Order: sequence, then structure tokens, then C-alpha cells
Amino acid sequence: MKVSPPLSPTLVPTKSNDRISDELLKSLSTAAVDEETGARPIHRSIDLLRGAGMLLDDGTKDAQATARALMRVGSVNLSVGRLWEGHVNALLLINLYGTSEVKSAIQEQISNGAFLGVWGADGTVPVTSGAAEGRLMGAKNFASGLGTVSHAIITVNSGPEVQLALVNVSDMKRADPSVWDMRGMKATASGTYDFTGVKGDDVAWIGNPGDYLQEPHFVGGVWRIAALQVGAAVGLLDQAAAQLRAMGRMQAEPQKTRLMSVLMRAWAGMSFVERAALATLRTDLTSEQIVATSISARLMTEEVALDAIRAVEQSIGLQHFGSNSGTGQMTRDLSVYLRQAARDAFLQRAANAALAQDGAIWGVFE
Repeated sequence: MKVSPPLSPTLVPTKSNDRISDELLKSLSTAAVDEETGARPIHRSIDLLRGAGMLLDDGTKDAQATARALMRVGSVNLSVGRLWEGHVNALLLINLYGTSEVKSAIQEQISNGAFLGVWGADGTVPVTSGAAEGRLMGAKNFASGLGTVSHAIITVNSGPEVQLALVNVSDMKRADPSVWDMRGMKATASGTYDFTGVKGDDVAWIGNPGDYLQEPHFVGGVWRIAALQVGAAVGLLDQAAAQLRAMGRMQAEPQKTRLMSVLMRAWAGMSFVERAALATLRTDLTSEQIVATSISARLMTEEVALDAIRAVEQSIGLQHFGSNSGTGQMTRDLSVYLRQAARDAFLQRAANAALAQDGAIWGVFE
């Protein structure tokens, strides 16, 4: 197959190999409002990431730097961060399970403008193979980046033997972004994509049946979502503080107390995310321990983000809910993005790993 306003540095720590300049962050921040309304296509922001050399990162060379980069992008433009995280995930899956031919081809295509995604949610008719003449059948729902993602990793034949496939998804006649009626993440241009009739010859199969569910690369990768969540929470607090200063209301003790109490926990959450990212590189941990760390970071940052939303609503007041409110736009995206996981099941799985040993709560002194 031919695989055809910047956040204050005191809030989000960085280091030289994060590859993100203040100028890039400012550009992504400025673009966010127009991307939400459709006045600016989001692929222009993706091109900024490409120009910064960020599209060849699968998160394994320097997991800590990737976590920090995700936090920084999420702090100014969560929709762009969402699409970039999908690209990182797709590249990781290809590097883990793809053939050398596919790996080489996709690297070349990324350099020439390709952008990847992972589309796992089935539509009303799930995507299956083995249809007439070896063609695919079915559709994907919640497919993010329609018109921006050129090649998607999709799941075929759902169940424990789910198979991964890399498919060119540039045919917009198959896409329907109009079905996305969520109140946030509008800039991601999400919707349905119909794979019915795609020829088997146009599909690059990635790995063996069941590989997609192998840990610690499946649930163990949710630290990337956690990074975006906590980054977006800090970005929201930063935007709210700037607005309060402009309104002459930041000196009020209740305002500082309300925002600072969340910010302190956000800082802790950022460190937790970095720890979860680094855990994926450790050989002395079991897969389930790595998964538990990643899950825990994801759940903690979700709670911090929800508290940030509530604190900002209370601090800004009615102006926060205006159609042109910067904090309102950030909150709409963050509220939708937080609702992606089976929270209760995740919590129980993490607890089973962390509380399984008598006399030692796993993780505290590791």
C-alpha cells in the first residue's frame, strides 16, 4: 500500500527540548477562537506544529518532554492538542506494530504533509472486513479532524480480536461533520466517516488481531489525555486571572484564594502526568502498574480541571458565559474533552493494582 496570549512560563515549566516557543503558543492561542467558529481551518495550526518538528514524535524518545509539550499546547488550544495527541498515538501504534515498509512510508508521508489520527468509535454499522470482494463495511463515529487527518488508524472487527488498519481518509465525500452537535471541541471538525466499499488493497493492516488492546500501550497511554486536561485547566486559570486583572478584580482575597487553591493542585497534577509518562519507559514495573499510574493521573487531572471550571465561573461571573468570552470558549472545549473515559471502571482498575499488596500501598515510595 502507498501511504498516500502565551501562557506565563511561571505556570507551565518547560525545558529546551519541548520544541515549543512562546511565539508558537501565542499563534495557537490567537487561532483558537476563529477555529471554533470555522473562520480559520485548524489545519493551519497543525502546520505550525509541523514546522516546529513536532509531528515525528510518538512519545517514546522523551516521554517527559512529550508530556510537557502536550500540556503547553493544551493550555492555549485544546482542539489542536486533541488532534496532535491522536497523531502521536497513531504514530506510536505504527511504530509498535507496523511493518518496516509501512513505517518507512508513513515517515516519508508525514514529512510531505500527512497527518494521522486514531478513530476507534464505531457508528451504527461497525466497521468490519471480509465483505464482498474484500471491501470494508461500516462507519466510524466521533472521528476527529475530518479534512485535516489524511490517514487514520481505525479498528476493524470489534471485540478482543480487533484489528488495526491504516486507511487514507482524505475522501471528504465519505465524511459528515454535521452530526457533531456537541457544545465544545467544534474546531476539531469531528463527525462520521463511512468506510463502506473501501478496497482491501487500499488498507494497510497494522499488527495482529488483538494487538491494539495490549498493555501498557492501550489504557496505559491515557497519560497523554491527562497532559492535555491539566494543561487546559492551567490555561483556563491563566486566562481568568488575566481577565480579572484587566477588570481590577484580581486583588480581592477570595479571588486569589479560589484560583490559587486549584492552581496548586494543577501543579501537582502536572508532576503526576510526567511521572506517568516516565513510567511507560520503566522495565521494572508490570504493565498493570504502568496502567494504574496512567489511569490515576488521568482521573486526578479530570478532577482538577472540573474544579478549575467551577472556580473560573465563580470568579468571572456572568461575563464568562458570553458568546465572545475567552474563558467561556476554553471551558466549552474542556468540558467536552473531559467526558471521554469510563471513569468508574478506570478507578476500580487502578485501585486493584495500587491496593493489592498487604502492608504496602503500591506507588507511594516507588
